[in-house]
Amino acid sequence: MKLVDSVSRMTTLAKMLKKEGKSIGFVPTMGYLHEGHMSLVKAAKKHTDVVVMSIFVNPLQFGPEEDFEKYPRDIKRDEALAGDAGVDVIFYPSVRDMYPEGYATYVNVESLTGSLCGHQHPGHFKGVTTVVAKLFNIVKPDVAYFGQKDAQQVIVIKKMVRDLSMDIEIRAMPIIRETDGLAMSSRNLYLSEDERRSALALNQSLEKALSLVEAGERNSENVIKAIKEFIARKPLVRIDYVSIVDMKDLKDVSDISGEVLVALAAFVGKTRLIDNIIIKV
Repeated sequence: MKLVDSVSRMTTLAKMLKKEGKSIGFVPTMGYLHEGHMSLVKAAKKHTDVVVMSIFVNPLQFGPEEDFEKYPRDIKRDEALAGDAGVDVIFYPSVRDMYPEGYATYVNVESLTGSLCGHQHPGHFKGVTTVVAKLFNIVKPDVAYFGQKDAQQVIVIKKMVRDLSMDIEIRAMPIIRETDGLAMSSRNLYLSEDERRSALALNQSLEKALSLVEAGERNSENVIKAIKEFIARKPLVRIDYVSIVDMKDLKDVSDISGEVLVALAAFVGKTRLIDNIIIKV
């Protein structure tokens, strides 16, 4: 496994792989790897010749009050896990290399980013799309793999790829959960034992929503109310948002039909976690 720590060297390597006729599978991450990331690597290994993983904590997608400085980082740990999973190349650039002095160019998807996490955290997706566009240009992947836990991010990136005519396939892979149902996240590290138990309410409330819809409930307000009431029983959890939106345009729906995304974010203690479920009616 190679560790590449500069943009220029990664670009050169990607060009060389392309000349050799190798397909590149790309797994972008912010590090502190877990089984969710490994599931993306596993998929990439099945379908492409060379798997490149980026590890880069992107400052552009963190708000001024968010946890950029304390976001967990452990490159040695990540190297070991990535190597065991079969990653061929880790791209590990510095912030200065990605955003040199005078950097002034950004990518912004104007639709799809005003709801859900975008509504609560303005500018977040501008940071996401900017860094992903840069990474795509540097790594030159044929296929890029993203986790469904960040459902809005996947939809936004697919829109960016279509709109900018990028010749890249985006594959969304299922959410990987702990045995008790908690969606895997690097931020789970922040949770105390009590908070970890309380965090289970997120997935459990989504399962309740699915049960209600399967029993015939189609009114979004009723389902959202049930989710909020369920989570409210947990004293350590504070809801950020709960929404039911159309999968195509991420607009709120009043009646549940077709394919909808039930998405939520909540603070468990001081840690913000997200989760979602796709429901097809």
